[in-house]
Amino acid sequence: MTNIINHTASYKDPSGFVFVEAGVVKRQINPIYFKQYQALKESGFFKQLFDNQLLVKHDEVFSSSEKIVLQPEHISFITYPYEWSFNQYKAAALLTLKIQKFAIEHGFTLKDASAFNVTFNKGKAVFIDTLSFDFYIENSPWRAYKQFITHFLGPLVLAHYHGSQSLKLISNFMDGIPLKMLASMLPFKTKLNPFLYSNIHLLAKFEDKHNQDYKGETKASTLSKKAQLNIVQSLYDYIKKLNLKESSEWGNYYNKINYSDSSFDFKSKIINQWVDNLNTKTLIDIGGNDGTFVRKIKASLQHALVCDIDNNAVDHNFKLINTNKNSYITPFVLDVLNPSASIGFNNLERFSFLKRIKDFAPDTTLALAVIHHMSLSGNVSFDMSARFFASFSKDLIIEFPKREDSWVQRLLNSKTDFKTYFDFYNEDNFENSYKKYFQIIEKQHITGTHRALYLMKVK
Repeated sequence: MTNIINHTASYKDPSGFVFVEAGVVKRQINPIYFKQYQALKESGFFKQLFDNQLLVKHDEVFSSSEKIVLQPEHISFITYPYEWSFNQYKAAALLTLKIQKFAIEHGFTLKDASAFNVTFNKGKAVFIDTLSFDFYIENSPWRAYKQFITHFLGPLVLAHYHGSQSLKLISNFMDGIPLKMLASMLPFKTKLNPFLYSNIHLLAKFEDKHNQDYKGETKASTLSKKAQLNIVQSLYDYIKKLNLKESSEWGNYYNKINYSDSSFDFKSKIINQWVDNLNTKTLIDIGGNDGTFVRKIKASLQHALVCDIDNNAVDHNFKLINTNKNSYITPFVLDVLNPSASIGFNNLERFSFLKRIKDFAPDTTLALAVIHHMSLSGNVSFDMSARFFASFSKDLIIEFPKREDSWVQRLLNSKTDFKTYFDFYNEDNFENSYKKYFQIIEKQHITGTHRALYLMKVK
């Protein structure tokens, strides 16, 4: 008997649900949605979205009077909105608007506009909820408009004024950041901006008024197709121009490091040699900044995850991916000291980073110039970090900056009176702790630096 498991995040839409059968993700469509599905399929709507890489592709693998089953293209690692950089978030918002415009023009509409309907695959934002479409009804407003504001426009405007950390609010408000909260967090001057006033502040007032309408006397509003398309276009134009005025410590990291060109090239050469010898096809670079070292790997990689705590570094990586067509790289924002947790109902709607990375099971993990930050900034012991890395990858390439390294000295000096507590930070203690979980295969000192590279295999 085939083992079928319903996806714990897919329970809200009566149109259908996602399930996993024999390790393969599939989607069931219920009879209530048959009419919409057939129209979307037969009109060529789905095909056009597939051809333009806007919607994840699917094959119809079963059909009866009781259900239709789709098998979507496999996406090996799902990232969530609170793990996106500013420009990734923008790309997801613009994708949603692009799809809504196309839908209206072809007699359909998005019935929901959740940021969780989007992820990143092959270097681009892609819509993944196939059942989010419904028939467009003449003169009816976009029912997902408010959701788009609370999931996309609001977080992006907050980030514009208050920094990229604002994007993480969506992890606490999975149904969208409340309008009243959004309006209150924005500077007063945004009320003088006609676009922001009408799309956020005025909308928040209308919501308050609607919430007080206990007798249901509020009349249903109407909106022409032309007016709706104008709103979608105005949202698109505004979001496209939004930028982030935020400097960061790690955004231009490779201009600050104490490597000479020859040391940098030596490090890259060793990594290339090891990755090639390991026949690595999938990897994750923890603290990978803008993906420089992954991009220098000459071996043919199927999928490389590159995460970093710094929004600007991830943004730069995202830009390079699109410029250089590095479609095998998936960048995302991650604080290794506080990785994304499991959230939602029963803590099972959005999976933790650790569950997702264990399921992804990369062949190799890169941890370059990150251990001193974990140990000295986060007070994470070598034993703890070794257990962390050993939990999801069979091979580890890790860089250890010694006590003499200038970045290590900088971190140690910031400890002032507690500096002696960190006397444990040395090469011998690092190796002894990691030997409990890994076999050290090879060690190379990086010429011209106080750093060493280790190749380790999990025991």
